[in-house]
Amino acid sequence: MKRLLAIFGIASIFAFQACEGPMGPPGPPGLDGLDGVNIVGEAFEVEVDFTEANDYREIFEFDPEIFESDVVLAYVLWETDNGTPIWRPLPQNIFFQEGVLIYNYDFSQFDFSVFLDGPIDYSLLADDWTQNQIFRIIVVPADFAGSRIDFSDYEAVTKLLEIEENDFIKLSPKPKQ
Repeated sequence: MKRLLAIFGIASIFAFQACEGPMGPPGPPGLDGLDGVNIVGEAFEVEVDFTEANDYREIFEFDPEIFESDVVLAYVLWETDNGTPIWRPLPQNIFFQEGVLIYNYDFSQFDFSVFLDGPIDYSLLADDWTQNQIFRIIVVPADFAGSRIDFSDYEAVTKLLEIEENDFIKLSPKPKQ
């Protein structure tokens, strides 16, 4: 009985190994063998002086404009620890006795702005909070927007998008109209 079962097993292996079905329909026309599109995020760095003259806001243009489906992330240079920059995501809240200061941002597909927000008299703030503030803006292509990543983690975002220090483009504010 064992011998008959072994012969049947070997015969079935040969029988199923030689099976082939009909050829399927051809795929859509295209260019075989070409690499796909390389999707990269854009990265910008801006330095802002928040003053009463600029209404504590600066606006910067995207050139060229970004896609409507892209996501824009903003980070503020919070401090430097032994030469290592520490970036915090916006919005960022700072609590004072006089009220709350919020570094905030908004964006459209044409431009973005960084601004002071919150219930506090901005004229009371020391220059440490209003002058020479450095922000990094990262445009995340829609293909990555659903990624399982903590977008508040600056290091993880730049690693995902393969953004290096020298990839940040320095921008000047949009001219006043």
